[in-house]
Amino acid sequence: MKITAAITAVGGYVPETVLTNFDLEKMVDTTDEWIRTRTGVEERHILREEGKATSDLAVAAILPMLAKKGIDPLEIDVIICGTVTGDYIFPATANIIADKIGAKNAWGFDLSAACSGFLFSLETASKFIASGVYKKIIVVGADKMSAIVDYTDRNTCIIFGDGAGCVLLEPNTDGLGIQDSILKVDGSGRNYLIQHAGGSMNPPTHETIDNKQHFVYQEGKTVFKFAVTNMADVSYEIMERNQLTSDDVNWLVPHQANLRIIDATAERMGLDKSKVLVNIQKYGNTTSGTLPLCLYDFEKQFKKGDNLILSTFGGGFTWGSIYLKWAYDPNEG
Repeated sequence: MKITAAITAVGGYVPETVLTNFDLEKMVDTTDEWIRTRTGVEERHILREEGKATSDLAVAAILPMLAKKGIDPLEIDVIICGTVTGDYIFPATANIIADKIGAKNAWGFDLSAACSGFLFSLETASKFIASGVYKKIIVVGADKMSAIVDYTDRNTCIIFGDGAGCVLLEPNTDGLGIQDSILKVDGSGRNYLIQHAGGSMNPPTHETIDNKQHFVYQEGKTVFKFAVTNMADVSYEIMERNQLTSDDVNWLVPHQANLRIIDATAERMGLDKSKVLVNIQKYGNTTSGTLPLCLYDFEKQFKKGDNLILSTFGGGFTWGSIYLKWAYDPNEG
């Protein structure tokens, strides 16, 4: 009997502080209209509280999800955290999350793939479930992007927000859950979307700080061009490989980086806009948080057996798509 990994619960969290486009108009040379027409973002949430980090975003998403399912944290086997803004270089944020939620029987690790962090983590976790060894895995995508965004750089500060989303993965033998995936990387893209300092290539110095090299650097036009092509292509490819027509796809769950990239992906797949999940206007790009936050926001619209295509594109470059069959009805969840 084939075991697949199925999402059986979802959670999400964004911090209370809202940063609107009108707020940004006072900080950098930009306008609400410019931001909306080019990105689709209207506001984003920022974690402002002292002493709070990415793990706190993750915990706020995970605990209500477990409570809703009636699951004790001691039942969790593994925690995988997709993030590029871990609490520390080490230890892993997944370890800190495990401690904060009381998952004393779990092991885990962080996965760094920029905006593809959640998707890559989901694929990794699905193999642990399919092995038959693990029964309950938390996959969380969480990023406190405000920690690495320069709020004097109008190219990047308009895009990113803070947030976290998570799913519970459990074994399924009814043919539901994750069906297929196509994941890709191209490291030559590192020149166009990168945090230049803080790692072993450029350890922190007074110079790296003065030169603002610890912030996100993005060459917008190049990244946009790569993202439009690759995210659309991989989403179409996974449909073709699984003999899915646009009628067969119930929902596209796209990474929320830019509304124009989302539209291009939907168009390539031949999907009507009513099947495309969009919440970029509320949260901006929460990096690893976008896909699970979409699942959380739109959970009540999914029906058991629905065909979902998850698609992403991230810095470095990383991109990919997962095809899954939704495993529960909202009234069960």
